[in-house]
Amino acid sequence: MNLKLAAAITLLMISSTVSFAQELTKTAVKKAAILSTAPDEDETKTLTISGGLDAYYRYNLSNNFANNYTSFTNSQSSFELGMASIRADASALAGKVTATIDLGFGRRAEEFSYNDGVTDQSKNGFASLSNVKQLFVTYAPSSKVKFTAGKFGTHVGYELVDAQLNRNYSMSYMFTNGPFFHTGLKADITAGPVGLMLGVANYTDQSTATNNVKSLLAQVSGGSSDGKFKAYLNYVGSYGSKSEAIPGSLKSLSQIDLVINSTITSKFGIGFNATVQDRKTMTASTSGSWWGSAVYLNFDPTPATGITFRSEYIGDSKTIYFATKNIFANTLSINCKVGPLTIIPELRVETSQSTIYFKKNGTGVKSTATALVAAVYKF
Repeated sequence: MNLKLAAAITLLMISSTVSFAQELTKTAVKKAAILSTAPDEDETKTLTISGGLDAYYRYNLSNNFANNYTSFTNSQSSFELGMASIRADASALAGKVTATIDLGFGRRAEEFSYNDGVTDQSKNGFASLSNVKQLFVTYAPSSKVKFTAGKFGTHVGYELVDAQLNRNYSMSYMFTNGPFFHTGLKADITAGPVGLMLGVANYTDQSTATNNVKSLLAQVSGGSSDGKFKAYLNYVGSYGSKSEAIPGSLKSLSQIDLVINSTITSKFGIGFNATVQDRKTMTASTSGSWWGSAVYLNFDPTPATGITFRSEYIGDSKTIYFATKNIFANTLSINCKVGPLTIIPELRVETSQSTIYFKKNGTGVKSTATALVAAVYKF
């Protein structure tokens, strides 16, 4: 073989080998880049920890333990623990996927998840579920659509279970007698300022289903472009069948609820909540509706001081649910803020059409007054 030809062939083989090696290296680099974006190394992942705790002292001026018909403050002349809560919010893929774990410990958590526990046969047998206020995951395939699955606080009503998220410490009648939470699946769809939510869940306030009845969930929301006005029209409904009634021997239970928030000035705002709950029983004579409305006047004279006046009216003309045809409750709360700590002195006066309140000696009366002071810490 000619030496020049042999040299040329040799150089060609070396060049081909080098080119092949370079391609292998490029492929390896690409694969490494792909592996570097695996979920465990997602640089958009976030984790936020938050929570709070609260305690209070309550004194009914009639000195009667029975003069309390709303959630979380059923005590008399006693220093009480409310709830210690801790919440973790995680997100990944630039917020496309999120997860929330919201745990609570104390009487608020137990009353909130009142169907959970093992204390009597009415409970579902899973005591630890009463500590899980919320536990859900979300998936957003686009910026306008989001799916949520798990246990989540209800969309119905103005007030929330966590003391640090309310300006009044005691709760309204509408909060107490409406749904607390739902366990199921919902979809949120947004189009500009308008939002739509649709969902299906276990029967109201059931972390785990104890029957086949399901709840239908819906919400339509909207507001002004500057965010100073927001409105939410909410719905939850459950319907039994001939073979299975809703708990409480109900044929159906549905509720329509309206929440409005309006910021008038930097120091003054108004909130409004109205609700109608329709209850159909197996006996038509006991079927009917009760309704309620409340206005919240919020005034912040200084950054460290907030004043809230809540005026609530409950109407039940057929006494299908309450033991009186009406209740009128007015609550004045002052929020004194010291960093993350808020001290809330509060005065509450209630009147009713019937004698549902009692004096110390047990005599029935139509009105009562209660004072309390609460300490709430948020982190």
